[in-house]
Amino acid sequence: MLSFLKKVRKANQPHCTALVAAAGESRRMGGVNKLMLLLDGVPVLVRTLTALQLAQRVDEIIVAAREEDMVEISHLCQTYGITKCRKVICGGENRVHSVLLAALEASPESGLLAVHDGARPLVTPELTDDVISAAEHCGAAVPAVPVKDTVKTRETDERVGETLEREHLRAVQTPQVFDADLLRAALKSALEDNALVTDDASAVERLGKAVFLVEGDEENLKITTPLDLILAEAITQDRKDRR
Repeated sequence: MLSFLKKVRKANQPHCTALVAAAGESRRMGGVNKLMLLLDGVPVLVRTLTALQLAQRVDEIIVAAREEDMVEISHLCQTYGITKCRKVICGGENRVHSVLLAALEASPESGLLAVHDGARPLVTPELTDDVISAAEHCGAAVPAVPVKDTVKTRETDERVGETLEREHLRAVQTPQVFDADLLRAALKSALEDNALVTDDASAVERLGKAVFLVEGDEENLKITTPLDLILAEAITQDRKDRR
């Protein structure tokens, strides 16, 4: 009976495609492809894809990658059993372009698109499901955590401009989940206008659409520098010790 109810609930949920941005140049990693670096013996990107594979609300995965990495990523998906990965496509000229290309490859039945950084391998399936569930009801949802440091703006002469109220600041993470038509329209608009957007939510905000925050996870860090990889190793080991 319980299995039947789960099937009914799944049938009533919108189809969700996870779009993985994995076409970056890893400049702050010294040019080394950070997605292929090992995190406790497993490539960073594989850990990212495995988390999405385990998320109950993710129905399929599309990876936007560098052309030279496409064959290797496809092989990794086969090796590690990432069965939800339907396509590995060549990314575009920048992140917005890459995500749009992936969005256009999503199944026609996809009502939601979840955009995730390939370099966030510590995301949990539970957080992914939570953000997807929120987006199902509000159309645009992103995970975020409180900012711990005091944040100041900088003037051109290096003077402090102003000190921002930390209480109102949040550091936004991925996956960021949106109504599929909304995200595609937002990305197309950003590209056509050459708009500088730092994440997919920014593209949606340009259209005047509300984006809602979901409680994120401080462990869901993005690997950008060598220090981030050290922190990720420590978190991974801690998770193993807690099992």
